[in-house]
Amino acid sequence: MKGVVLACSALLFVAMVAVALWPATSGPSRGPPLAGGELEPAALEGRRGALVDQVVFTREADVGRVTGLIEAGSHQVFTQGISSPTVFHRLRDSLHATHDLSYGTSSELTLNPAGPELAGGELNPFHVPAIREALNRLVDRRYIAEEIFGGLAVPRYLPISTAFPDYARLADVARELELRYAHDPEAAREAIHREMEGLGARFTDGRWWYRDAPVRLNVLIRTEDERRRIGDYIANLMEDLGFAVERRYRTAEEASRLWIASDPRAGHWHIYTGGWIIVVILRDQADVFSYYYTPRGRPEPLWQAYQPSPEFDELSDRLVRRDYRSREERRAMMARALELAMENSARIWLVDQLNASARAANVEVAVDLAGGLSGSALWPYTLRYTDRVGGQMVFGIPNLLVEPWNPVAGSNWISDQMIMRATQDPVLMPDPFTGLYLPQRIESAEVTVEEGVPVGRTLDWLSVETAKEIPVPEAAWLDWDVGAGRFVTAGERHPEGISARTRVRVRYEETLFEQRWHDGSQLSLADFLLPWILTFERADEQSRLFDIAHLPTFEAFQRHFRGWHLVSRDPLVIDIYSDQIYPDAETIVAQRAPAPIPWHTLTLGILAEHSGELAFSSNKADRLGVDWMSLVAGPSLSVLERQLRRARERGTRLYPAALGELLDEEDIAARYRALTDWHAARGHFWVGNGPFQLHSVHPVEGSLVLRRFADFPDPSDKWLHFSRPEIPELDLDGPLVVAIGEDADFRLAVTFEGEPYAAEGIDKVQFLLFDGRGELARRGEAEALDDGLWGVELSPEAIAALGAGANSLELAVTSRRVALPAFASHVFATVSPGGREGTP
Repeated sequence: MKGVVLACSALLFVAMVAVALWPATSGPSRGPPLAGGELEPAALEGRRGALVDQVVFTREADVGRVTGLIEAGSHQVFTQGISSPTVFHRLRDSLHATHDLSYGTSSELTLNPAGPELAGGELNPFHVPAIREALNRLVDRRYIAEEIFGGLAVPRYLPISTAFPDYARLADVARELELRYAHDPEAAREAIHREMEGLGARFTDGRWWYRDAPVRLNVLIRTEDERRRIGDYIANLMEDLGFAVERRYRTAEEASRLWIASDPRAGHWHIYTGGWIIVVILRDQADVFSYYYTPRGRPEPLWQAYQPSPEFDELSDRLVRRDYRSREERRAMMARALELAMENSARIWLVDQLNASARAANVEVAVDLAGGLSGSALWPYTLRYTDRVGGQMVFGIPNLLVEPWNPVAGSNWISDQMIMRATQDPVLMPDPFTGLYLPQRIESAEVTVEEGVPVGRTLDWLSVETAKEIPVPEAAWLDWDVGAGRFVTAGERHPEGISARTRVRVRYEETLFEQRWHDGSQLSLADFLLPWILTFERADEQSRLFDIAHLPTFEAFQRHFRGWHLVSRDPLVIDIYSDQIYPDAETIVAQRAPAPIPWHTLTLGILAEHSGELAFSSNKADRLGVDWMSLVAGPSLSVLERQLRRARERGTRLYPAALGELLDEEDIAARYRALTDWHAARGHFWVGNGPFQLHSVHPVEGSLVLRRFADFPDPSDKWLHFSRPEIPELDLDGPLVVAIGEDADFRLAVTFEGEPYAAEGIDKVQFLLFDGRGELARRGEAEALDDGLWGVELSPEAIAALGAGANSLELAVTSRRVALPAFASHVFATVSPGGREGTP
């Protein structure tokens, strides 16, 4: 039965893996829950900020050493997700180590779309969408999931994650596409041959030739994890098709210089074994099409080479802006975008992984269900020993300082971002189990949406109201005048008036401007305004900060942005007007609420780019032949030090028309003095306001040290109330044989740790009924019979419509307590009346 279900859909496989492995992390032998652990309340009294004093990150890429290093006591935590079955079982059986599971990691093949000829005149087959699309049928995802990942993965075909709510909402659409692109190597071969011949290539003696030279593919293969085996598997497939293949094995840092930093037309690579970690639960994945398939996704050269079809490009943009009027319209748009994404196939999605992050048994930390430990926003706020406060921990991390750190367009690597996150204090915090945002530096928010716009709220820290029209005040800032260095108001740009689909009023904490940056300087309104100005400066060709790679992102922003109105300066209250919506009001606030960046460190970067010595983005750095800016290491530091010295001598104040009244000479001198002292003591310019500060950086040694920020404003137990995620556990029961003309009843038991799952905790239980041909015969919702018990009744007419043969009933359960959907499946046969006779 397992084989039948897996051939039909990925749904049951996720459920089987989750049920098989989750109890290993939640059993009573695994230590106390997150909410308090064994710490006595008195131990936390008066403590502010982090619960440990120092965290040392060291580079350790060998996952095979993880359990042994924890047992030896040299390391307490490892950040990398463990997907090796051998290492996982060793970790699970250890008495001194434990683990947490996450579901947001995926593996895919990134394809180089440049061409059809590259800079050297060689042919790039993957310029042709039809060839990219054919690879979906060439690869055997079930082989990758079961053989390469040893069952710790589920086949994935689509740009939406199988572990998030949209996959459950679109289960029938997903199923149809999974069947359409099922493993069919002969169909893939025929399509590739047809398109290659159309490009002018010829197939002779089992090899592809173009202009009297073999068609060569460079497969860029990551070496640190299962992607090495994936790369070899793909390389073998391409060789079997007649391509000459060069396998380029690279670490993360080495590969980054090629697939991200280089011009795709240079031809350094054709296929890259990509991997992604979604660091927070995405309750709405409408962004993925624009991010993964259009130039709006990222500023790097690869993204700028993407050429989606006009329909796909427009639909991706509309989904980013949430340009729909109902949930039904959104569903139709998502379904069409999934279809177009498969036709485009700039990426070939392979699997969603089940990852384990390792820690010592006496360590507790909040782990995100999507991003695991590396993606957790709460890890720096909850990391602690269960039996004491303070102390040091050593983290093993697979990659360190992979790309330059800067707050504008710096490293996007998960290993770098995890450390950065500890030094920053966001204004809102994602719930690690539901993905709903919670206030951290704001008191409240008011969301107003146009009547008929499908937006709802779950939590009570914000309000949602509707209005027939939402006019934008004339005084709201809508644009930026580079020449005059001033804000342009909505009234100037639109004297006839302008309206928006949403208004978000964000009220920040009254004590916001009493808080301090790590270098001791005090937060100010300029820390909010300068980053906002920079967004516009980098998109204007008249500015020395102009970056062509920033344009697609900015243009997408401009299509929905309608104004920024400063209601009150202290306490800070800001109204943000936009045409972009999200289904959850909490997400709208999180996407709109401005966050601060220290204006004085940002100023150094701006001055360095003005002078042509550094660039914020890799794209601009590559075009200008300068260094990609880093505030923490490398040759950038001497440039920034020189800029700091000049700024301090001159009392540099950027954009005086806009920021002048916010900064007097004393404020400016104090900021530059604090940054000078900070750099002298620590050797870098990375200044944040989070629970940890970046104490020292050691690139050569492969280590980095964070220390507790003693002046952090919050008590240490603020976020310790999160316990284990209540992921539903499913048991679906029903008849194995049903006679045509009879009805059939199925019962679904929904539990958590052996107890019935309260019906009020369940959002929806959907069912999909598939016939023997794998076609969707019926869909609907199960009926709640009691806490933990749901029923599906199929009428005689529904059974008769199936015909005789094997069928499958699949159920998708979404909970209000966790965003991770759960799935169950039951296979049964329909037989003609009397056909039960002789059935064992």
